[in-house]
Amino acid sequence: MKYEFSLILSVPDVTDEVADKLYEAGCDDASILTRNGVTRLQFDRQASNLDEALASAIHSVEQSGLAVARVEIERHEIPQIV
Repeated sequence: MKYEFSLILSVPDVTDEVADKLYEAGCDDASILTRNGVTRLQFDRQASNLDEALASAIHSVEQSGLAVARVEIERHEIPQIV
């Protein structure tokens, strides 16, 4: 199953060199976005459950030498049929 979530990094900006390190560490399923001094990695991660997806993504970020400040998960509303 694929899980969508964001990891907010503890660094305000990502250089091309750091982006390469993230990719090599296994973050090739994430988009890097920086706005107002906040760097966000938006993941679409395949895993058997959400906990595994989060743990593997955090591990990949840490392997690149960076730290995760927080995790954000958007809840998708399921439309109700009336």
